[in-house]
Amino acid sequence: MSSASAELSVLSAARGARGVSATRKREALYGFLFASPFLLSLILWSGGPIIASAALSLFDYDIVSPPRWAGLNNYVQALAKDDLFWPSLQRTFYYVLLLVPAGIVGSLLLAWILNREIAGFKLFRALFYIPSLTPGVALAVLWRWILNPKLGPVNFALKKWFGITGPMWMGEPSWAIPSLVIMSLWGGLGGNRMLIFLAGLQGVPRELYEAASIDGAGSWRQFIHVTLPIISPTIFLNLVLSIIGALKAFDTAYVATRGGPAYATWFIALHIYQNAFKYYQMGYASALSWIFLAIILAFTMLQFWLQRHWVYYAGEGRGS
Repeated sequence: MSSASAELSVLSAARGARGVSATRKREALYGFLFASPFLLSLILWSGGPIIASAALSLFDYDIVSPPRWAGLNNYVQALAKDDLFWPSLQRTFYYVLLLVPAGIVGSLLLAWILNREIAGFKLFRALFYIPSLTPGVALAVLWRWILNPKLGPVNFALKKWFGITGPMWMGEPSWAIPSLVIMSLWGGLGGNRMLIFLAGLQGVPRELYEAASIDGAGSWRQFIHVTLPIISPTIFLNLVLSIIGALKAFDTAYVATRGGPAYATWFIALHIYQNAFKYYQMGYASALSWIFLAIILAFTMLQFWLQRHWVYYAGEGRGS
């Protein structure tokens, strides 16, 4: 009798396992069916162009003539023969160096201020977020007028209130990139980066602040020794996203300065665009794109390697 009961229990368990397996397969099938529109569009509109770009980077192709095999010549031309490639990378890195630290610090401080539940704090959050909704083209057109050296309100205010003659801003090579940085900061400080910081700040346990306060730590020491370590994963996330976004800078430079004056804002993304859609060198532009992708991947991997030394994950100590 006991052996029969054991056999029945084994058979019951086997049927149950098959039932669970069938349920999981059915759920997976439904999941793929629901995700299929997105996956199909990803393959057609992203995967296809990516594969085509990789193939075209090995050809000379100007849209009109049939592609001609070039091998690695496009890559050699970019790295060794293109007079604008390395300078465009240098300008892009300079832009990143100015924009990213200022954007991270500014958004963090703004989120820290707006995290306090003062009267009308929801209204202030909305007001600071609204500029980030401005499209890049409209932002560039607006700031071209604001920083106009003759008619813009910035130079007018500098002259009237401080007696200072303002610079040419976007019309002067040394001020062109700082002008784009100012424009990007105005449109980005209160945007998604601030919201991510705000979410991170709201996740800091209040008990830690209370313990630090009992130990005699003021607001500044609490921010340095409690807030920053706890939200370091949030800082890391915003840092990665900000660097990638700044490296891809295109629309503001294209609309505001067209890469000028004297190639002062000729970024790598603009260099790729001009080769592809002005000179119709699609093969060469594809090679430039893949070199640019390799640079972005290298910087991202470097950040993931460095984060082990300064990012704190609760329950894991330093690093991942």
